[in-house]
Amino acid sequence: MNALPVVTAVDGSEHSVKALEWALAAARERGAELVVTHVRTDFVKNVPLQGDLPVIPLPEPDETPVLTEVRRLLDGRSDLPPVRTVTLDGALPSAVTALGDEAQLLVVGSRGRGGFASLLLGSVSRACAARAGCPVVVVPHAARAEVVRLPEGVPPVVLGLEPEETGDAAIEFAFAEAARKGARLEVVTTYSVPLSTLTVVGPYVTGTDGDGRPEIEAELYEAQRRRLEASVSGHPDAEVTCVVAPADAAGRLVVASQTAGLLVVGRHRRRLSADSFLVGSAANAVLLHAHCPVAVVP
Repeated sequence: MNALPVVTAVDGSEHSVKALEWALAAARERGAELVVTHVRTDFVKNVPLQGDLPVIPLPEPDETPVLTEVRRLLDGRSDLPPVRTVTLDGALPSAVTALGDEAQLLVVGSRGRGGFASLLLGSVSRACAARAGCPVVVVPHAARAEVVRLPEGVPPVVLGLEPEETGDAAIEFAFAEAARKGARLEVVTTYSVPLSTLTVVGPYVTGTDGDGRPEIEAELYEAQRRRLEASVSGHPDAEVTCVVAPADAAGRLVVASQTAGLLVVGRHRRRLSADSFLVGSAANAVLLHAHCPVAVVP
């Protein structure tokens, strides 16, 4: 068992309550403690300092209205993992991002109480996905989650796999999550179809293999097999479905999120600076538009 806790940040918004519920289940599945954190930022406005202020744990437990409401929501429930509440003083979003340094998983809502209701992704969730030191799960707000069409039984875990880029950590995370949930793992790899090919000469086929598939699909299925081989050996009971499709990666994954319980992507940013608030293009798109929770794995 990983001794590190699952951590979630709450601000009293409906979005953070949804994230709290997801984090409770994740901690229970892992046999881990859940740390529920509220970051107070009011004092920051009156401190004449530049840059991000350090995260400052309060010397004694400090009851805030947000954590009081969390305790009320959890009071009397019998399905809880060990839960600890912590109040911090600090500056958002750096304070929440720093929580991932001492967690095995950080869970946040797609939007917080601040900002505009029309925002697809809040600054805190974006920063956490881009910079946290542990995997981050971003739980979508209610409007996006309503589109999910869950199949009967346990919905699948979907892994977006770029054989040459997706790291081992993202692959292993997806296998482990599928095992914890008793879910099928669907591995999705896409390839580009030149627009000129579609408009001038029809379907993009440069040759076919013995089963009549385009050669590029046969190559990608083999690339998938090689990348998944170690994890398949480590999870012999895993039910894995491999998908290779001519499509935009982000669009295909967003469609898959409509029937998935969790979507897993790697944080691809090999060409970006270490302190960048950006993630790879596919990860950014699914964070903006996916209908199920998205795990971004560094």
